[in-house]
Amino acid sequence: MPLEAEAAGLLDAYRRRGLRIVTAESCTGGLIAATLTEIMGSSDVVERGFVTYSNEAKTDLLGVPVAMLQAHGAVSPHVARAMAEGALSSSRADVSIAVTGIAGPGGAAPGKPVGLVYLASARKGRPTLFERHNFAGDRAAVRLAAVGAALDLLHRQLDD
Repeated sequence: MPLEAEAAGLLDAYRRRGLRIVTAESCTGGLIAATLTEIMGSSDVVERGFVTYSNEAKTDLLGVPVAMLQAHGAVSPHVARAMAEGALSSSRADVSIAVTGIAGPGGAAPGKPVGLVYLASARKGRPTLFERHNFAGDRAAVRLAAVGAALDLLHRQLDD
């Protein structure tokens, strides 16, 4: 399913349940929010978005602990989860989606190849969901794959 159609269906499902979404993005640089807000009427579901590309932004805007960033690096399950939970607590939304990863072509490190992406989603009153992906392709392909995975994870938050 094309991303726009998937985003439209997701927004309809959230709208029917009266739920709002907040995004916290690093490697996607706002593409998740842009994909959602491309759909007319998205303003009643998309509450706000954070583009936290730098470690300082992750700390300042989302409350990601400096010690966590130093111990695990920005591209880690720990930071993805902290981003999701921080976005939820820094907004009026019901569900968050967070992404951090290495889109490339540079930035790889031992154990952290280009295409490594961590996603997390927090919903009030529920455990935080988490995923690890290794996407193939160039920078654009990795970023678009991350958006698709984010939409899928947001769909999973609707499971009762």
